[in-house]
Amino acid sequence: MAGNSKQTSTRVASVAGKTLQSAGASSIQKSLAGSALRQAGSSAQTGAKTEDKASRALDNPKSAPVTKTLAGCVVSQSNRKR
Repeated sequence: MAGNSKQTSTRVASVAGKTLQSAGASSIQKSLAGSALRQAGSSAQTGAKTEDKASRALDNPKSAPVTKTLAGCVVSQSNRKR
């Protein structure tokens, strides 16, 4: 897998950490938060399945703002060729 020059910002990493600790966070929020944190400070790239999940979250008008924040971060770090 190719490297990624983009990294999760400290603000989004903070949101992701709080999301993972929140008992009220949905499973998709926790999944996206985990992916965003994995990409903080590394050249890790979003996988195809996670990219699809994030894309669907962004397209869903019912997604919570925190979900869209995490999804946007994850999608921005995906493979441009996909």
